[in-house]
Amino acid sequence: MTLGRTPAFWIVAVTLSALLFASSAPSPLYVVYQDRFDFSAITLTAVFAVYALALLAALLTLGSVSDHLGRRPVLLGALLVEIVAMVAFAEASGVAALVTARVLQGLATGVAMGSLSAALLDLEPDPRPDLGSLLGVVAPLSGLALGALATGLLVDHGPAPQALVFWLLLAAFAAAWVAALAMPETVRPDGRWRSSLRPRLGVPSAMRAAFASALPCLAATWALGGLILSLGPSLTASVFGYDSHLAGGLPIFMMAGVSAAMTTFVRNVSARATAQGGLAALIAGIALALVALVASSGALFVAAAAICGLGFGPAFGGVFRLLATLAPEDRKAEVVSTVLAVAYLAFSVPAVLAGVGVEAIGLRATAEIYGATLIAVAGVALVLSGRIEEREGREVLAEA
Repeated sequence: MTLGRTPAFWIVAVTLSALLFASSAPSPLYVVYQDRFDFSAITLTAVFAVYALALLAALLTLGSVSDHLGRRPVLLGALLVEIVAMVAFAEASGVAALVTARVLQGLATGVAMGSLSAALLDLEPDPRPDLGSLLGVVAPLSGLALGALATGLLVDHGPAPQALVFWLLLAAFAAAWVAALAMPETVRPDGRWRSSLRPRLGVPSAMRAAFASALPCLAATWALGGLILSLGPSLTASVFGYDSHLAGGLPIFMMAGVSAAMTTFVRNVSARATAQGGLAALIAGIALALVALVASSGALFVAAAAICGLGFGPAFGGVFRLLATLAPEDRKAEVVSTVLAVAYLAFSVPAVLAGVGVEAIGLRATAEIYGATLIAVAGVALVLSGRIEEREGREVLAEA
């Protein structure tokens, strides 16, 4: 049996969301793992960071392999690796097992994202030619939001708190694997997959000034995401005194969920206005988070995460669109890969540095310094974003 284009399109979207659901599912559990396996904050953030680095490596080397081998076989292979990662999480008995699970998950997600994002464009319904690119952004953000919230809920109220969510996800990915067998193939294999494995990073000389102006925005948005996903639950437990794991996942849910909604709302707004408005919201949200830390107010912190969500998606998406419209057609993939490399490095490396800071000066002080630094970087980004020339061009957000 072969699925029609429309049901296949929605299965692809749900699968993409499920992969990012799984990527945020461990976040509320980091506090549990830290207590059970007795490891430091540095180790906690390192376990988080290896996922992002593995995902980046997979995107850069295997992200376009489905253009040459076909969408379906690449997706089937990635889902099998993801299933193995879920087993590793469910049976984890120490730090080494967690690192292994996160690396496998990062590799699987990176490979699958390339295939699924392209399949969304291949299969999008004719009456909605923009739906594939929109869901390429909204589905991952929605998955991130729901993964943290659902895991927190299951840890607080379900049996086998460290394993249940991963067994449920294993079942979901097994169903997705079966569904993928029936997907229509939209690519004819051409035998040139080996040439696609070489990462292509670089920026054309004509747009280097624009890329340099975009760097602070990429750094501020993704470094904030890395902090919330890695240490957000620790902050709610240690600083704000909440022992609920659902509360630990709530800041992640608010930031990612609001970001998904806001990205949909501003999809037709100009790229520069989107970026500048997003950066202003990001600065306001981080400033409110600092106030929440001083006041030890968990409610204010959750509100701050929501305001950060107003800024995260639009700020990154706006700058991404600006750069995409400036990139020459024959080097667009190279520019996109370079942007993603910067984004995922900002997502992972500062989080590890924050873990070092927690060991040296404590969680609250580290969060305050981290937040103040992000406000400064986002302020620079806001000034520089006005200097990026905007041209008419096709928005390629789905490639992110």
